[in-house]
Amino acid sequence: MTAVGSVDIEAVLIAWLTARLPGVVVRAELDNNLANELPTVQVERAAGDDDGFRMDRALVDVNVYGATRSDASALSAIVRGLLLTELRGSTTGGAVFGGIATVSAPSWRPYENTLLRRLGAMYEIYCHPVS
Repeated sequence: MTAVGSVDIEAVLIAWLTARLPGVVVRAELDNNLANELPTVQVERAAGDDDGFRMDRALVDVNVYGATRSDASALSAIVRGLLLTELRGSTTGGAVFGGIATVSAPSWRPYENTLLRRLGAMYEIYCHPVS
Protein backbone atom coordinates (compact mmCIF):
# COMPACT_ATOMS: atom_id res chain seq x y z
CA MET A 1 0.00 0.00 0.00
CA THR A 2 1.21 3.51 -0.83
CA ALA A 3 1.79 5.84 2.10
CA VAL A 4 -0.71 8.64 2.64
CA GLY A 5 0.59 11.89 1.20
CA SER A 6 3.21 10.07 -0.83
CA VAL A 7 3.06 12.50 -3.75
CA ASP A 8 5.87 15.02 -3.43
CA ILE A 9 3.74 17.85 -4.79
CA GLU A 10 6.65 20.28 -4.97
CA ALA A 11 8.86 17.94 -7.00
CA VAL A 12 6.03 16.93 -9.33
CA LEU A 13 4.90 20.51 -9.99
CA ILE A 14 8.47 21.74 -10.49
CA ALA A 15 9.11 19.08 -13.15
CA TRP A 16 5.70 19.63 -14.77
CA LEU A 17 6.02 23.42 -14.93
CA THR A 18 9.66 23.28 -16.08
CA ALA A 19 8.58 21.22 -19.09
CA ARG A 20 5.96 23.84 -20.00
CA LEU A 21 7.88 27.03 -19.27
CA PRO A 22 11.05 27.06 -21.40
CA GLY A 23 13.55 29.66 -20.22
CA VAL A 24 11.95 29.93 -16.77
CA VAL A 25 13.67 28.69 -13.60
CA VAL A 26 11.20 26.65 -11.52
CA ARG A 27 12.24 25.58 -8.02
CA ALA A 28 11.27 25.34 -4.37
CA GLU A 29 14.13 27.22 -2.70
CA LEU A 30 15.56 30.59 -3.62
CA ASP A 31 19.19 31.62 -3.39
CA ASN A 32 21.24 34.82 -3.41
CA ASN A 33 21.51 34.76 -7.21
CA LEU A 34 17.76 35.24 -7.83
CA ALA A 35 18.11 38.62 -9.57
CA ASN A 36 20.32 36.93 -12.18
CA GLU A 37 17.94 33.99 -12.72
CA LEU A 38 14.77 35.75 -13.80
CA PRO A 39 12.13 34.81 -14.53
CA THR A 40 11.72 32.37 -11.65
CA VAL A 41 8.71 30.46 -10.33
CA GLN A 42 8.89 29.23 -6.74
CA VAL A 43 6.64 26.31 -5.75
CA GLU A 44 6.13 25.53 -2.04
CA ARG A 45 3.62 23.37 -0.25
CA ALA A 46 2.18 25.62 2.44
CA ALA A 47 -0.35 23.31 4.11
CA GLY A 48 -3.05 20.77 3.37
CA ASP A 49 -4.61 17.57 4.62
CA ASP A 50 -5.61 14.11 3.40
CA ASP A 51 -8.41 11.56 3.54
CA GLY A 52 -6.33 9.11 5.60
CA PHE A 53 -6.06 6.76 2.67
CA ARG A 54 -4.71 8.09 -0.66
CA MET A 55 -6.19 11.49 -1.53
CA ASP A 56 -4.05 14.48 -0.67
CA ARG A 57 -5.33 18.07 -0.57
CA ALA A 58 -2.27 20.27 -0.91
CA LEU A 59 -2.28 24.04 -0.51
CA VAL A 60 0.54 25.22 -2.74
CA ASP A 61 2.06 28.69 -2.69
CA VAL A 62 3.36 29.83 -6.09
CA ASN A 63 5.53 32.93 -6.25
CA VAL A 64 6.57 34.42 -9.57
CA TYR A 65 9.61 36.68 -9.77
CA GLY A 66 10.25 38.96 -12.72
CA ALA A 67 12.38 41.96 -13.61
CA THR A 68 9.27 44.13 -14.00
CA ARG A 69 5.67 44.12 -12.77
CA SER A 70 4.57 43.37 -16.30
CA ASP A 71 6.90 40.36 -16.60
CA ALA A 72 5.80 38.92 -13.25
CA SER A 73 2.12 39.51 -13.98
CA ALA A 74 2.24 37.88 -17.41
CA LEU A 75 4.08 34.81 -16.15
CA SER A 76 1.76 34.47 -13.16
CA ALA A 77 -1.24 34.44 -15.51
CA ILE A 78 0.38 31.71 -17.61
CA VAL A 79 1.14 29.57 -14.54
CA ARG A 80 -2.43 30.01 -13.26
CA GLY A 81 -3.84 28.99 -16.63
CA LEU A 82 -1.63 25.91 -16.80
CA LEU A 83 -2.60 24.75 -13.32
CA LEU A 84 -6.34 25.33 -13.74
CA THR A 85 -6.73 23.98 -17.27
CA GLU A 86 -3.91 21.57 -18.18
CA LEU A 87 -2.98 20.01 -14.85
CA ARG A 88 -6.55 19.37 -13.69
CA GLY A 89 -7.57 15.83 -14.64
CA SER A 90 -4.09 14.81 -15.79
CA THR A 91 -1.67 12.10 -14.75
CA THR A 92 1.97 13.06 -14.51
CA GLY A 93 5.08 12.33 -12.48
CA GLY A 94 3.49 9.48 -10.56
CA ALA A 95 0.45 11.53 -9.55
CA VAL A 96 -3.17 11.77 -10.63
CA PHE A 97 -4.61 15.28 -10.35
CA GLY A 98 -8.25 16.00 -9.62
CA GLY A 99 -9.77 19.30 -8.61
CA ILE A 100 -7.59 22.39 -8.64
CA ALA A 101 -8.81 25.75 -7.43
CA THR A 102 -7.44 29.19 -6.71
CA VAL A 103 -7.45 29.91 -2.97
CA SER A 104 -5.77 33.29 -3.27
CA ALA A 105 -5.51 34.89 -6.70
CA PRO A 106 -2.18 36.29 -7.83
CA SER A 107 -1.38 39.47 -5.93
CA TRP A 108 1.65 41.64 -5.31
CA ARG A 109 3.80 40.58 -2.40
CA PRO A 110 6.62 42.66 -0.99
CA TYR A 111 10.19 41.63 -1.62
CA GLU A 112 13.28 43.30 -0.23
CA ASN A 113 15.28 43.22 -3.49
CA THR A 114 14.22 46.22 -5.59
CA LEU A 115 15.72 44.67 -8.74
CA LEU A 116 12.76 42.31 -9.09
CA ARG A 117 9.01 42.03 -8.59
CA ARG A 118 7.12 39.24 -6.80
CA LEU A 119 3.57 38.10 -7.45
CA GLY A 120 2.14 35.28 -5.34
CA ALA A 121 -0.89 33.00 -5.37
CA MET A 122 -2.13 29.93 -3.50
CA TYR A 123 -3.79 26.92 -5.11
CA GLU A 124 -5.71 23.99 -3.66
CA ILE A 125 -4.66 20.81 -5.46
CA TYR A 126 -6.23 17.37 -4.99
CA CYS A 127 -4.00 14.50 -6.03
CA HIS A 128 -3.13 10.89 -5.28
CA PRO A 129 -0.39 8.50 -6.36
CA VAL A 130 -0.78 6.55 -9.58
CA SER A 131 -2.00 3.05 -8.74
